[in-house]
Amino acid sequence: MQRLTFFLVLIDALLAILALVLGYLFYFDSTFNMITFLGPFGLRLAVFYVVAIFSAYFCEMYRWTGRPSQLDLAARTAISIMLAFFILSAFYYIFPVTMIGRGYLSLSLLIFGGFQLLAHLVFLKILRLPRLANQVFIMGVGPLAQAVQKSLNQSTGRYVFAGFIQPPADIVTVPRAQIVGHIDDITDLVGQGKASRLVVAITERRGVLPVRELLRCKFEGADIVDAVSFYEETNGKLLIEHIQPSWFLYSDGFRITPFWRFYKRFFDIFLSCLGIVLALPLWPLVALLVRFDSPGPIFFRQTRVGEREKPFTIYKIRTMRQNAEKESGAVWATENDPRITHVGKFLRKTRLDEIPQLYNVLKGDMSFVGPRPERPEFVERLNEKIPYYSKRHFMKPGVTGWAQVCYPYGASDEDALEKLRYDLYYIKNYSLLLDFLIVLETVKVVLFGRGGR
Repeated sequence: MQRLTFFLVLIDALLAILALVLGYLFYFDSTFNMITFLGPFGLRLAVFYVVAIFSAYFCEMYRWTGRPSQLDLAARTAISIMLAFFILSAFYYIFPVTMIGRGYLSLSLLIFGGFQLLAHLVFLKILRLPRLANQVFIMGVGPLAQAVQKSLNQSTGRYVFAGFIQPPADIVTVPRAQIVGHIDDITDLVGQGKASRLVVAITERRGVLPVRELLRCKFEGADIVDAVSFYEETNGKLLIEHIQPSWFLYSDGFRITPFWRFYKRFFDIFLSCLGIVLALPLWPLVALLVRFDSPGPIFFRQTRVGEREKPFTIYKIRTMRQNAEKESGAVWATENDPRITHVGKFLRKTRLDEIPQLYNVLKGDMSFVGPRPERPEFVERLNEKIPYYSKRHFMKPGVTGWAQVCYPYGASDEDALEKLRYDLYYIKNYSLLLDFLIVLETVKVVLFGRGGR
């Protein structure tokens, strides 16, 4: 998925440069002047395509979940172009050396928008062509095989389901009409070129894994992958219920070295200081709104579970009425929760109530990006009910995280399981690039008010 995104971003960058060249030629109707076009050190060109790509990303032109319609893609393109125009106009005002004329800018952005829309439509069409998509056989006919097939439907046409292959001892829960063969037929099916990938999704593997047939398929050129790894690749999360401890032991990832911890700490301090400075003008206004909306303190303190399950005090702006849990005890926040004040609803939707947690980041209790810290009352219960739940505490909790940007607010044990899938994916695949992408996604979540309660 990341390779496809990178390829599409590269295409858009080239189209942005082409649009700027064509805009120059059409608008000035004169001989092409490289120095005037590029600007000092190529800044005009660089600023244009960087802002164009950023606006496209911000408007989710590179989002692969779901299958956007042509109208939806056109709307995103139009919003992206308008956003790029306003950002570039502001940037030119601050840095006049990078400026190009307003008419030239408008024409270039319109050309880029047309090229970008056409390129994305063609790209999605190509991805959905059955001959170009990866044909996938699923070896298994039980619940695990069903979960893999469901993940195939979310791959935006990158993978095409070719059928189930039935092992001898698996319980059949899939439609029998979709079973295309048995274990003995694997070699023939793969050898005929009907599929280039085979996903092993047998619920119970002991004594039924056809090693000889799988080795033959491997040497025939088929790509063989286990169900958990395939699910991770197509969904950006882990299939917790079907993971064995040995999978954690032998899989890549889950290694946070001292160097990465140092780098992450530096990243945390920089972002928390920047966030505190940017939020300074909002503090007095937010404090007044909270004070006049309901009686009680402005700030709210609560015990949360941190790294290695050590408790710490988290700081937030109060969004509930005072003593809201005096009678009920610790409970999840729900949709239209009566305990939340009028101002609190706005603060939660915009995530402004999370700003004081930047102080927790400076103290070292939290990281800027990481799994969301939960209350001890919830953690104790979830550790007993959900496998591997305690493993999320091997990393510092975060103000934002992969689960927060991929999944809405959790308000049940089932939601906690779903968010754990994303948390463990983040810990397994941690990198500074992933942190950077999560920060960008968080900006979109805040501005669009997604998932808050």
